[in-house]
Amino acid sequence: MRAVFHARHAWLGDGPADNVRIEIENGRFTAVTPDSPADGESLPGLVLPGLANAHSHAFHRVLRGRTHSGRGSFWTWRQQMYEVAATLDPDGYLALARAVYAEMALAGITCVGEFHYLHHAPGGVRYADPNVMGAALIQAADEAGIRITLLDTLYLTAGVDGAPLEGVQLRFGDDDAETWAGRVAGLTAAPHARIGAAIHSVRAVPAEQLPMLAGRGPLHVHLSEQRAENEQCRAVHGCTPTELLERHGILGPQTTAVHATHLTDGDVKLLGDSGTGVCLCPTTERDLADGLAPAVRLAEHQTGISLGSDSHAVIDPFEEIRGMEMNERLATERRGHFTTAALIAAATNHRSLGWDDAGGIAPGRRADLVAVSLSSVRTTGARPDQVIFAATGADVTHVISGGRRIVADGRHTLVDVPAELAKVLS
Repeated sequence: MRAVFHARHAWLGDGPADNVRIEIENGRFTAVTPDSPADGESLPGLVLPGLANAHSHAFHRVLRGRTHSGRGSFWTWRQQMYEVAATLDPDGYLALARAVYAEMALAGITCVGEFHYLHHAPGGVRYADPNVMGAALIQAADEAGIRITLLDTLYLTAGVDGAPLEGVQLRFGDDDAETWAGRVAGLTAAPHARIGAAIHSVRAVPAEQLPMLAGRGPLHVHLSEQRAENEQCRAVHGCTPTELLERHGILGPQTTAVHATHLTDGDVKLLGDSGTGVCLCPTTERDLADGLAPAVRLAEHQTGISLGSDSHAVIDPFEEIRGMEMNERLATERRGHFTTAALIAAATNHRSLGWDDAGGIAPGRRADLVAVSLSSVRTTGARPDQVIFAATGADVTHVISGGRRIVADGRHTLVDVPAELAKVLS
C-alpha cells in the first residue's frame, strides 16, 4: 500500500522543516523531501513522529478522577489500585485496555510499553491459558491500531525482606523466576507486538532471583520511586536499589529504569556509565507525590530518557513532555533545561521498547505520523518549533501508525472511544 502526504511543517531530526513531501509504502517511509510543492493528502499543523508511551498500567485508568482528593501517599493510593486489580477478568481487561489504548492513539501515541503484572485469577490460580491476560493486552493494542511491547513482569514478594504475597498480590505472582520464564516463553509476538520483560522492583524480586533476567531485553524495572524502597534496600542489602541491580547484571543498554526518582549521585553515574535508560512519568509522579527525578543530571550522564503516562491520571504526552522541563524549572528556579529537540526525542523514544526502527520521519523507518493543530484555541499563534509547550492531546488531528490511518479529524477510525470508555468505566 502506497500513500503520499504533504506536511506544511514536519519535525525532521532536530527541528521543523517546511513543505515536506512524505511517501509511504508497506508501512514504512520511502522518501521524505522538504521544500516540495503541495502534492498528496495534506496533513495540517506540525507533523511529529509517532509518540511512544514507554510505561503504562492499563487498568489504572479506572482510578482517574476517583482517587485524587484528600490526604495520603503512594501507599494509600496503592490500596485503591489493588481494589481495581481484584475485579478484572480476561474479557473485562480486553475491553478496558482497548479503550485505553484507543484513548492513547487520539493523543498521538503509536506505541505503548505495558508493564504487565496482573497475570492470574483471584487467589493466584492460573487460568487454563496462563497468559490469557497478556494476550488480552496484545489483542487490545491491535484493535486500537497501535503497537505494544508487553513487558511481562516478575513479581514474587511483598517487600525487600522477602515477605510473601498476600491478598490481591497473589494474582501478580509466579513461584520463582524460572517458573515465570517458563510462562513467558508461551507468549507469542505479532507484527504489532513484541514481548519484553520487567522486574517489578527490588521490593518484589529477591536479589538471588535477579540474575535470571540479566541480558533480557527490552527489560524495565521500577526503580527508587519511593524513599521507603531505598531505606528497605539499604537495611536488607546495605546498598541502594541501583547498586543492587548493578551487582546482579541488570543494568545495561537494554534496560530502562522507571521513575528513578530518589537517586544518589553514585546511582546517576551507574545508570549513565552502563547505558541504562530512564523513563520519567511526570503526571503520575506529581499525582502520587513521588518527588522529582534528577532529569538534568541523568541527561548530563548521557542517559537516554523516555516518557510514560503510568497510572493514566491523564493520557496526554504533551503534559509529560512539558513536565520533564517544567519540573526542573520549579526545582531550580531557572528556565531552559532541555531543548525542544531533546523533549521530542524523549517523547518519541521507541528504542526503550525494542522498536529501534520507529520514532523518526526518515526513509526506512516505520511510518508513524502525528499531526498537531496550529489553529486551535490553545495553539493559535504558536511557532511550530514551540507548539509542544502550548498543545494538548486534544490538538492532535491525525495519526498514522505503521502507514495505517487510526485517527482522522480528531476521531478514532477503529474505536468509538467515548462510548467504549463510558462502557468500561461505568
